[in-house]
Order: sequence, then structure tokens, then C-alpha cells
Amino acid sequence: MIEEKILKLREQIKQHDYSYYVEDNPTISDFEYDSLMIELQNLEGQNPSLITSDSPTQRVGGKPLDIFDRVVRAIPMESLNDVFSKADVESFDNRVKKALDGQAVQYVVEPKIDGLSVSLEFENGLFLRGSTRGDGSVGEDITQNLRTIKSIPLKLDNAPQYLEVRGEVFMPADSFNRLNERQQQSGLRMFANPRNAAAGSLRQLDSRITAERGLDIFVFNIQQINGASIFSHSEGLKFLKTMGFKVVPSFKVFTHIKDVLAEIDRLDKERENFSFDIDGAVVKVNSFAQRQALGSTAKAPKWAVAYKYPPEQKETMLTDIIVQVGRTGVLTPNAVLMPVNISGSVVSKATLHNIDNILAKDIRIGDTVVIQKAGEIIPEVTQSIKEKRTGAERIFEMPRFCPACQNAVVREEGEAAVRCVNPLCPAQLVRNIIHFASRGAMDIDGMGDAVSAQLVSNNLIQSGADLYYLKKDDLLKLERMAEKSVSNLLAAIEKSKDAGLDRVIYALGIRHVGSQTAKALAQHFGSIDSLIGAKADELSLVPDVGEAIAQSIVDFFNNDKAIDIVNKLRFAGVELTYENNKSDNRFAGKTFVLTGTLPTFKREQAAAEIESRGGKVSSSVSKKTDYVVAGSEAGGKLAKAQELGIKIVDEDEFISMLQ
Repeated sequence: MIEEKILKLREQIKQHDYSYYVEDNPTISDFEYDSLMIELQNLEGQNPSLITSDSPTQRVGGKPLDIFDRVVRAIPMESLNDVFSKADVESFDNRVKKALDGQAVQYVVEPKIDGLSVSLEFENGLFLRGSTRGDGSVGEDITQNLRTIKSIPLKLDNAPQYLEVRGEVFMPADSFNRLNERQQQSGLRMFANPRNAAAGSLRQLDSRITAERGLDIFVFNIQQINGASIFSHSEGLKFLKTMGFKVVPSFKVFTHIKDVLAEIDRLDKERENFSFDIDGAVVKVNSFAQRQALGSTAKAPKWAVAYKYPPEQKETMLTDIIVQVGRTGVLTPNAVLMPVNISGSVVSKATLHNIDNILAKDIRIGDTVVIQKAGEIIPEVTQSIKEKRTGAERIFEMPRFCPACQNAVVREEGEAAVRCVNPLCPAQLVRNIIHFASRGAMDIDGMGDAVSAQLVSNNLIQSGADLYYLKKDDLLKLERMAEKSVSNLLAAIEKSKDAGLDRVIYALGIRHVGSQTAKALAQHFGSIDSLIGAKADELSLVPDVGEAIAQSIVDFFNNDKAIDIVNKLRFAGVELTYENNKSDNRFAGKTFVLTGTLPTFKREQAAAEIESRGGKVSSSVSKKTDYVVAGSEAGGKLAKAQELGIKIVDEDEFISMLQ
């Protein structure tokens, strides 16, 4: 009787999940849904032997992992060739028809979801495993995180014996906006765009965090199937829909290339109405037999292309200009806008970069301006429309004093940036702490954005050095800080004392000093005291240190507050001398180039990981480059690497190399 009740509740919840998360058509209220879920949780809690992997109660996230396991795929997850003009699409059509000896061809056109590609495997209808794309052939097992996405069915209806599908995980606009609101309220770094937010959420070792992020998925391809015969892409999508998948929306089949081009235009015009980001349209040959005849190159299939849309632009009114203070003290002017819908989200702020940019574009408060969103969380003002001026517009001037700490700001000759040089400026504090504890710096596990903000807001720390004086009793009083997490954090802080002088120098956040320069300084001077006592001309003798960097280091250590931080580190027992005793030299003799925005790594963190394994990081691509690590918005460096035939890796493959 109890087992029948549990099975009935599971089926009810499954149907309601499908209505809500797949069809976007809820059939009961949230209260009624929660009541069903609570009843099921109670029954399973009283009868744990009846809990199964496909129960909706098993979506909440499990025990944090130490590392993701590798998944080697039988069928590679290929990437697509990008095209940027209608002529390119027509050329693709001509190549396809020529290769198929003039056969009639059907094309499927579907929106290109801007997310993260994943594989989902099902055995006898049950969700077996999910993995990232990685390098196409090897990915990472993120099953536990994917189970938290409610539009992924845990059990399929009328399923074949084995099925592997490919989908795109994304963060809907509403979920993205809510997440960034929480980040902002907590004083944490906001995510650059929904794709980066989705990527960071999918690669959480703690699936409970993933469960809070509101991720979704569209399934768009059958990778492998055993127990059913499918002959075309459109047939496959319809088949997947019958089994309960949320398939890619708005896909259509065409026989003429002019209709394909018209559909690409239609999707472009409609994309601002979607609740998810798209960055193009995908054109695919429909017939699987024709796909097999066309084949693939080493990098991409010959039967599909991705048409990429240019950044969307809109006009709106610039009502004010406000100044924000970043981690390095740079004062950045941002435009306050009349809200406008662009690229699927309502925009009310845009970056203006610096005062020189404002003057060059003659942007004034009260102007009608053109904005565009090209991968950044704060869109960019590209121009003012002078023809629409009324005479009431006001010229903006940068403040002479920091809006956060009231210290005088400085602007050095030849620099566009105006900055606050007070190392204890409250606007910089949380960002400085996050940087101090980051992977490329002191590498303090557990010191994420939320914990950093919590420690600052509770007045427990005022600099990174204060981390080494935290008391267990004080930490236990904080929200979501239990005995085990506190013990782990304190252990990680203790372990970081041996990080080494190069990481300490980088962690201090000295302007212009990245991880590579920090290592060169540590190797040259050998101790923090020698570095502090060095004059600008001595510093300039160090490789990678020019006059500007040398003066920045001198200015930093001429500040009494900076010396106080160093002394706190010294008295806490932090290692302030350098020892070159690398044990991991797997990248010895290898040169890397980093380009674009990586989903979870900051560039300096990735560089630190490479250098700690004996590799070298270069700023330009040449024949001597061994690897190019490419993220989103990668530009000329990626193109040059492709031209030279240099190995290109994404973040997933880079992480696999590190492991």
C-alpha cells in the first residue's frame, strides 16, 4: 500500500514537472506542488528502502565531490563551423549539394542556444550518466549536478534500451537576473553573462549549489541509440519529445536555401522575446544517410554550420553617470539608462570604461545613446546621438576623491584610469579578499565569494592577512558555517601559509603585478624584505618589470598600511621567502597563450596553474606556441592559432590537463 502511494506520488510529480519545466504550462499551484513533494519526502524518509534514483526527491543535490571523473565517449561531440554572412550559408549549401551529386536536401534550422553542451545517457529509460563536452572525446562526469535540472527526465517513457542525447544547458534570463541580484546584494562579483553563470554552476563540486541556480536544458541531438531506428534529425527531435525531453524550440525543416535564410532572419528578430540567450542559428542537413555521406573534418561536421548574429544594438536615454570602485582601485564610470530590452534581458546600466572614452565619444548626461550587448554583463555605450540633443545635456567630470573612502584619487601620466590608492578602501575590500584567497594566489579552499563577503560584513577581517587570525568560535556564529566547514576552512588557511613568496606577492594585489611578474620578483629577491627595500631602478632589472611596474611596487610598499599587512602575514607564520622546488613539471618546455573569457578561471589563475607546472605563458601566438586556451569572445589569437595548426583547448580540456 505504501509502495503504491509512493509510486503514485512520483508519477504525479513527474507529470507536474513536465507541464511546468518542459511545456511551461503549470497545472497546479506552487503550494499544491510543495505539498505533494513533502508527502513523498516523508514517506520515503520512513521507508528508505523504497527510495530509487528516479525519484524526484533525488534532485536536490548530494555530497560534495573532490573531483570530477573523466568520461571517454564512443561518439565524439563535435563543434560546428561558424559562418557570419548569408553568402557563407549559400556556399555551405553549394558544397553540400555538390558532395551529394545534386541530391535533394532538406535542412533543419534551429536557434543556437548560448549555453554549455552536455551528454545525457539513459539505460532502459533511467538516467545513467551526464558529462561535459570537454574536448569532444573526453569530458567530465557531472551527473550529480545534471540531476538537479528539473527539465531533464530521470525516467523516460517508452524508452529504447540505450540512448545518448546531446543538449545545451543554459540559465534562463529570470534565473540569471535573480542570481546576479543575490551576488550584488552580497557584495560579490556578478556573472558576466548567462553562459558563464551556467558554466560555473555546472562545474560546482557541491551539487547543492547547482540546484539553487535555476538551470535549464534544451536537447537537440541523438548521439547514440539502441532499440529504435531514426532516419532524420527532425524525426529524432519529435521522438525525443514523446519521451519527455525538452527539445530545442522553433526548429523547422526547409528544402530551399532562400527559406533557410529567411528563417535565420526571423529568429534574429524574435530573439529578444526569448527567455534564453541565443547567439545564432544552426543549419543542419536533415537526413542521417546524407550526413554520413558528407562526413566530418578533424574539427567539425560537413553537414552543419552555425550562423552567428552580430551584437544587438538599441537606443535609449542616458539619465546619469555613476562611478564604481573596482578591486584594483580603478574608478569606472557607468551609465544609468532608461530601461531597455536587449538580447533577452532588461538593461538599465552600461559601461563607459573611462573618462577618455566619454570625452572621445562626447557622451553627456541626458543624451540619447546606442548600446550593445556583446557578452558582457554591463553592456557598452557605443555612441551618443547628437542630433537628438535638446541643450539640457550635462558634461560629466570624474570625481577628485574616492566615492567610497574619500581619499584623493590619482591619474598617472599616460594612463586612462583614475584610481584610489588606499589599500583599505571599503569598496575594494571584498574584491581584494577574494583575490587574495583565489586559486592563483594563496589558494584557500572554501574562501569563495560568499564567505569573503560574510567575513567582511561581520567585521572579522579588513585584509587578507586577517584570515590567519580568525577564531573558530567567531566563524561558527556565521550563517551556514557549521563545525565541519569551519574546520575545513581553518585547515585550508593554515595550509596556505606555505604557498610561497611568489603567491604572496601576487595575492597582495599590487597594481600591474600579475602571477608571472610575482614569480620573477620572488626568484630575483628571494624574500619579502628584500623586495620591500628595493628601489625602482633595482626592480627594473627583473625580467617582465618595466618602469611603470617598478614604480607601482615602490608606491605600494611606501604605504604604511601595506607594510602592516606584510607584518601581519609575517607574525602569522606565512612563508615570505622563495624556494624553487617544483615537483610537477608536466608543462616544462611548453608555451601557452590564453585568449577570450574562460567560464570559471580568471586569466591570472589559469596562468598561475600553467607556471606552477613548469609552463610558460605568452601574450602572442607564434609557431613556438604549443597550446592556445580559448574561452568565449576569443578573437585574433584564436584565428591565428587555427591558421598555424596549433592545438586549441577549451576550459574543460585545460582542467583535464591540469589534473
